[in-house]
Amino acid sequence: MADIIIVLIVVVLLGLALKGSVKHFKGEGACCGGGGGSISVDIPQKTLDHPILGKKTVKISGMHCEHCVKAVTEAINKIDGAAAKVDISRNEAVVSYDRELDDEILRRTVRDAGYRVVNIH
Repeated sequence: MADIIIVLIVVVLLGLALKGSVKHFKGEGACCGGGGGSISVDIPQKTLDHPILGKKTVKISGMHCEHCVKAVTEAINKIDGAAAKVDISRNEAVVSYDRELDDEILRRTVRDAGYRVVNIH
């Protein structure tokens, strides 16, 4: 009888864990320090001071929700002369720049925010 109770408890716990994981990867639950409940994240758009010289597309792994998008956007936007638009569905950031922008600075910035750059083009 005790074995049946233990099995039922394990099944219930696994069900709850699975439900939480599904919400996490859909970006619907608490994630990445975002707290609980539904996610509403306001990400201000950065305006560059000078004309745009070009754009780089940065493929990123490790983003799961809008809090991840906000973290990456804010990190890249701290770079002088760079402004990011992050798209979680494409796992990428399109970075506009108004001065020379070294790829290694982008890699380090994204890594320091907790994510991994797959490639830059």
